[in-house]
Amino acid sequence: MDDIVKQAMAKWPNVPACYGWLGLDARGNWWLRDAVAQAAGGFASGAPGARGSRIEHVKLAEFIGRNYLHDARGCWYFQNGPQQVFVELEATPWIWRVQMQAGEVRIHSHTGTALPSADVQQVLVDEGGMVYLVASAGMGMVHTQDVLDVSAALDAGLLPAADEVRRETLAQNYGFVSSPAQLASAAS
Repeated sequence: MDDIVKQAMAKWPNVPACYGWLGLDARGNWWLRDAVAQAAGGFASGAPGARGSRIEHVKLAEFIGRNYLHDARGCWYFQNGPQQVFVELEATPWIWRVQMQAGEVRIHSHTGTALPSADVQQVLVDEGGMVYLVASAGMGMVHTQDVLDVSAALDAGLLPAADEVRRETLAQNYGFVSSPAQLASAAS
């Protein structure tokens, strides 16, 4: 977490959390969701306009990535100064990028964080052919462009053998909340 964020949290400790305004898509892109986007439907609903505007500013995306955390409920958020901005997930909390290079598998997250291949505990494939990696950092979907590299890493014995999984069980079985906004709405 950035020092400036820690300082803001200490200075303003009681800032209310923000729900529904930030999304993470299945390709690792951040989306800002204004009131119009939120009114169009849930982030993962596929409704026209529900995603909002993709964050194109590289430094902003990096700042979000450096301050991306989760709470005890399994809700992921961006610590924006003193405010927690909860993230609506299209797929999983992490989007993994996987590349095979010179007989080695290299893995990093959508935030740029490296993941040692030895840290991968499970490889999962769902009924639609989507691939997921489970590591101590959490559950993440493999970017669709990298599935062939995962296959090569599996063939080379560099990752654990893949198991089958049902997509609808991922959040419950791996402890993450896809829609913190929905959870907060249900609690109020």
